Amino acid sequence: MTGALVLEDGTVFPGEPLGACGTAGGEVVFNTGMTGYGEILTDPSYCGQIVTLTYPLVGNYGVSGSDLQSARPLVSGLVVHEACFAPSHREACWSLDDFLRSHGVVGLQGVDTRALVRHLRRHGTMRGVITSRVAGDGSHGWAEELVQAARAVSLRGVVYRATCSRPYHLSGRGPRLVVVDLGVKAGILQALLRRGCSITVVPATSTAAEIMSFRPRGVVLSNGPGDPGDATWAIAAARELLGRVPMLGICLGHQIMALAAGARTFRLKYGHRGANHPVHDLTLGRVFITSQNHGYAVADEGLPAGVTVTARNLNDGTVEGLEFPERQAFSVQYHPEAGPGPGDTGYLFDRFLTLVAGRDGRAGAYGQGHGSAHHNEERRAG
Repeated sequence: MTGALVLEDGTVFPGEPLGACGTAGGEVVFNTGMTGYGEILTDPSYCGQIVTLTYPLVGNYGVSGSDLQSARPLVSGLVVHEACFAPSHREACWSLDDFLRSHGVVGLQGVDTRALVRHLRRHGTMRGVITSRVAGDGSHGWAEELVQAARAVSLRGVVYRATCSRPYHLSGRGPRLVVVDLGVKAGILQALLRRGCSITVVPATSTAAEIMSFRPRGVVLSNGPGDPGDATWAIAAARELLGRVPMLGICLGHQIMALAAGARTFRLKYGHRGANHPVHDLTLGRVFITSQNHGYAVADEGLPAGVTVTARNLNDGTVEGLEFPERQAFSVQYHPEAGPGPGDTGYLFDRFLTLVAGRDGRAGAYGQGHGSAHHNEERRAG
């Protein structure tokens, strides 16, 4: 053993170095996707987290530039069972090891990820420290030191690390939208650009007045990391914006909109992270397989009047969608842009743009979403 993952409860999972050498702390989570590690590593929603992949062999197709969901990975670390150091794919730009090393991400391979995931499922998500440098054979108390370091890991302020520093524009000929960057994935922006939208991306701390100064016809609250209750500034802005302009919330944005309307959120035992989560769309009466990445959910109890649950997770019954019919807004807990995962729910972008255009956001967009060119494009992208 030359490396290890040490959890705050004192459990040690030995492994071998992968990627950059060093030590890093974070929240230890797991993702059940069979592919998509390039997108997972660069998804800003994983900011401050040590990600464990349940699929045993990782890296055989390398990392491609088209996989990237942000300019650089914000994960604190990566844990896999077996890493492939010689990828075989025509689009591969880096091996997994080279990609992690070039961005300073500490990784481990050779870990018993099955035992680790079972531990997290049994005891819940917890903080940990990943290190490629194990001191000696344990006689010098290195594990105890790392346990204390794990318990000191702070999970606050991750949205500040994931958001952009200043507004920027992406040109299109369609309606002008503002995307509030809580840790936005490139896939969300690309899905809107493919639909012709003109986009202004603003920092997570933008006020309602600053957002409206761009004269948007719609506002999107993006995905992002951390506890939604910590993003008090985003909640305040959403509270002012609801009812003034059509809004779409995705993942963290969904939770922010719920809190702004007076709902409550709670922490899940070990979160939803993967590309195979079944969601029942109560409006359509259909089940979709979705891509998800979140550790919190909106509570059923105390939902304010005028807020309707539109979708539920079929694994645990948690809220997956909300509608604010009197405020021209709706939100989903899952990722309609996928990346990685199925593109079955890309029609939600069409629904939102129908709402922006001033037509009935339910019947019109749902009717044209399935089988539309955009929907098919999302499926190919997924």
